[in-house]
Amino acid sequence: MDCIELNGLEVDCVVGTYPRERHIPQRLRLDVSMYLSTESAARREALSASVDYSAVAAQLAFLLRSCEFRMLETAAHALACYLLAPPARGERRAQLERLRLRLTKPFALGTTTLPSLEIERDKDWVSLQHEDKPFGLVEIIHETKDAGIYRLNVAPGRRIPLHVHKRMRESELVLSDGLLCQHRPTPAGAVHRWPMGAAHCYENPTDRYQSILCVDAPRFIESDEIEVEGEPALVTPEMWPEP
Repeated sequence: MDCIELNGLEVDCVVGTYPRERHIPQRLRLDVSMYLSTESAARREALSASVDYSAVAAQLAFLLRSCEFRMLETAAHALACYLLAPPARGERRAQLERLRLRLTKPFALGTTTLPSLEIERDKDWVSLQHEDKPFGLVEIIHETKDAGIYRLNVAPGRRIPLHVHKRMRESELVLSDGLLCQHRPTPAGAVHRWPMGAAHCYENPTDRYQSILCVDAPRFIESDEIEVEGEPALVTPEMWPEP
């Protein structure tokens, strides 16, 4: 078994249970070892047969910033579940077999004591729930009372119709190339953070699935998926990776 590592990924995010930690972002350090076979990638020189560590770093930073976890334990389990899940329908990457993940709060207890948590899991630990939708398939990665992590898999020729949210804050990271967002081509790695009431939509004009990593806060409320008519909001996406 081979190992791809990401060490020293630092993200400023909201994480913790104390009142001051719920309002002020703090630095979190992430180290992750991802175990898989790289034999096919080496022979074919194909990134799709391995793991794009730049994309993974961006996705993990996106989740840490978007979910505002209350405990390191929750953050570690959610990130592990996401990494070990089978590739989304629209992704081209290898399946991870196992991982070791460490989260550290470098400034939580001053400069001399470093609280951290390390977990190890394998792919058999992950069990995803699936929901069929008119646009394709939703995979439920992880849910807490504060947030839900989902993968939206848009089938060929389908679309997520124009809609708004009035109770949920929604952040989305595009995982594949080929989607139209707000009727415009959107590259993989683009992040949209939709303000409440901002009308948004996706279309898949390609002949294969396209996928989106979505965080809803609080977790998904079906009655808050409100279809509307009119023009989509003008929102400029963030472009990642940038950690």
